[in-house]
Amino acid sequence: MSDTLPDRLAANPKSPFYDAAILERGIGVRFKGVEKTNVEEYCVSEGWVRLTVGSTVDRKGDPMTIKLQGEVEPYFRDAEEG
Repeated sequence: MSDTLPDRLAANPKSPFYDAAILERGIGVRFKGVEKTNVEEYCVSEGWVRLTVGSTVDRKGDPMTIKLQGEVEPYFRDAEEG
């Protein structure tokens, strides 16, 4: 498996940007220099993250999200430990 992360990645299996193999490896995301644990989707080239908002769900059962603009830095969690 490659050590490069995709430009865009989503945690929702319904998304075309979902990748189970990469997510199983463990991904961390820094947004504007701060570690975020509630990232639902990110795009590095466009500079945004989609964060879950509490435990609220929409009518389809997906978590409610908010899209924020800024610097996005995804990384593999296992690379951080070693």
